[in-house]
Amino acid sequence: MGEAPAFLVDDLQDGPLSGLELNNGACKTTTMVGDKTYVIVGAGDGTLSIDVQIFDRSLGEWVHPTVLGNKPSSCKGHSAVLFENRILVLKKGSKPDDQIWFLEVDTQYVRQQRKKLGTEVVAWSKGVIGNVERPVVISGPSGVGKGTLISMLMKEFPSMFGFSVSHTTRAPRNMEKDGVHYHFTDKSVMEKEIKNGKFLEFASVHGNLYGTSVEAVEVVADSGKRCILDIDVQGARSVRASSLEAIFIFISPPSMEELEKRLRDRGTEAEEQILKRLRNAEAEIEQGKSSNVFDFTLYNDNLEECYERLKKLLGLDGFVTPQKSAAPREINLPMDHSVSKVDDKIIINCISSELENESKNLIMLDVSSIKGGAPGRTRGLDFQVID
Repeated sequence: MGEAPAFLVDDLQDGPLSGLELNNGACKTTTMVGDKTYVIVGAGDGTLSIDVQIFDRSLGEWVHPTVLGNKPSSCKGHSAVLFENRILVLKKGSKPDDQIWFLEVDTQYVRQQRKKLGTEVVAWSKGVIGNVERPVVISGPSGVGKGTLISMLMKEFPSMFGFSVSHTTRAPRNMEKDGVHYHFTDKSVMEKEIKNGKFLEFASVHGNLYGTSVEAVEVVADSGKRCILDIDVQGARSVRASSLEAIFIFISPPSMEELEKRLRDRGTEAEEQILKRLRNAEAEIEQGKSSNVFDFTLYNDNLEECYERLKKLLGLDGFVTPQKSAAPREINLPMDHSVSKVDDKIIINCISSELENESKNLIMLDVSSIKGGAPGRTRGLDFQVID
């Protein structure tokens, strides 16, 4: 709870606004959802750093929410419109791939985080034109051959798949590069980002944190590749509970006897370590069968046959390398525009002036097929320009 800047209090009675520029150069929008008014505002200094505040009209008080996800970068103004408990925000003067953002205010994800954190929550996600293939989560006990299967997949389809770069709080080792082998970060920073919902899964190993961030997975998708996550059963369970829409595949050995033989044949571990891996494998196999985390189970009794079954699951059997795809479509919004909503279409009225000639056109932004959301990307947007 607390007080908002005076100009917000003075102007709040005016009702919903779309991109109002205030006397001090700031820009704000207000959007009503139930008893709450969501105010998106930035301090005017030539650019705007976007911030969110909430006025609870039933209590007559201001609420300062916990803001999850990656916050939009500064811009020269914005407009906003409500769509299905999300506020679509169009940034002015930004690059085409950074113009569309969603502020989730009452979606399932936000409600879950609100209950978990015990505070008011909103969450940002970037809007993206078009869709990508769902990420693939592959899990299984040590020695089952999942690493080999993934290597085969990456070798045969190098332009189709990519790994996300994990985060860790341990120090880099010799020859390790930040952003290549790991994202090396401070423990306090990573703990804060975990609390703010920016990680799909994480674990503490020997006093250091390791984890997969939402942003790391989305960066792979932004590059046009399908992300593969090689994680344990506990990590897969965390990813399943997140907002990420993925395919979950568990690789199982044909028997515990065969798994033990493979571990011993590797000749890389002491007896104590082998026994520990076998105990862990029994628990993981049991969880893989009973946890309802995994969509598919593949038995790796024969590596080549298992690989062919994996390709079939991913729609790659009989795959022919496609022609190079066209560049993704982009919206290039002028500074001067207004926004409204008709059913599942967002109508952007663009006006550009040059001397005495004025031209107008409409952009119809289709949001009927959006997928994903905070704290990463909201994909599935489409648009049509009408002169």
